[in-house]
Amino acid sequence: MDIGTKIRAIRNRKKVTIAQMCEGTGLSKGFISNVENNNTSPSINTLNTIASFLGVPLSYLLLEKKQHMRVVRKDTRSQSTFNDLKIEHLTSKGGLRMMIVEFPPGATIGEPHAHEGEECHLVLEGKILAEQGEDSVIIEAGDSFSWNASVPHFVKNVGDEKAVVLVSIYSDTELMDVL
Repeated sequence: MDIGTKIRAIRNRKKVTIAQMCEGTGLSKGFISNVENNNTSPSINTLNTIASFLGVPLSYLLLEKKQHMRVVRKDTRSQSTFNDLKIEHLTSKGGLRMMIVEFPPGATIGEPHAHEGEECHLVLEGKILAEQGEDSVIIEAGDSFSWNASVPHFVKNVGDEKAVVLVSIYSDTELMDVL
């Protein structure tokens, strides 16, 4: 982990000198320098003192780079198609995926299917039929639903206009493209 570099970057961004940090934390200049240069591993208690002084959560200091916020700009979103569905991917790969799915009238996700994870859907426009096991519900704009995706499920646009659905899928493992 590169905690020291992160601490230095936060300190510099907040325009805090090492002397001010020493005064505010009670830590020595040499110790702070060693921490920022990754020459020593501070205890959790010391990291908590540094985090409090810098005004950041301790957990932020412990995040690995790949766990930091990821931004996908509107003009750089990837798009794909599945059956007759247009899919706009809102997140980069990871345990949580979000996408906007456009269903033309009558379009479906295909045959009922199952995969690992949890799904949550928010209907932004139109009217869809959502089925899972013995459950079958018509969902309209503004309504949402969620389910355990390991049970076979099916979605179809049953309206006369396109349906637009915000879909979020969470899985502990990397999913193959389920949409």
